[in-house]
Amino acid sequence: MPKNESQNIISTVAYYGKRLFSFIRGRVNTDEDAEDILQDVWYQLSNQPELGAIEQISGWLYRVARNKITDRYRKQKEASLDDFIGEDEDGGFNFREILLADPYAPEQEGLKKLFWEQLFMALEELPANQQYVFIQNELEERSFRELADETGENIKTLISRKGYAVKHLRNRLQNLYQEFINY
Repeated sequence: MPKNESQNIISTVAYYGKRLFSFIRGRVNTDEDAEDILQDVWYQLSNQPELGAIEQISGWLYRVARNKITDRYRKQKEASLDDFIGEDEDGGFNFREILLADPYAPEQEGLKKLFWEQLFMALEELPANQQYVFIQNELEERSFRELADETGENIKTLISRKGYAVKHLRNRLQNLYQEFINY
């Protein structure tokens, strides 16, 4: 590594070290986990072939940190969404418990905002009919009977579509559920 790049890394570590550690620590369970992740971030930075190609170093560092946090959660034992969210009267998952929960801390509010963003991104990946049933039943609180009357579809078909949507969302949002529950 050229001397100039080595100096850039040293000054970057000195400038962002404490803030980045605080950012990571707020999202993991222990100081040791935060230190491990921070070390991984610095290692990845030191392995960049051209540091000058990174236009916004702060954005890059925080993005790498978020990815490392996510990777750590993926490596942990997969917890079932059933453990986090109770069933509603129809036997489906009540996503509103997380989405509409009152925030207790500013960090939790930010996480809830991120959760909403990720939820809508995941919903966009669904077929239109699954997306519609999920949104109408879970977020708009409409009954399957209302939806069946409106669409002319069988109630069991609508329940099945919602089930597929829930399964997709469960897989797609697992790490965020874990992070939300840890607050």
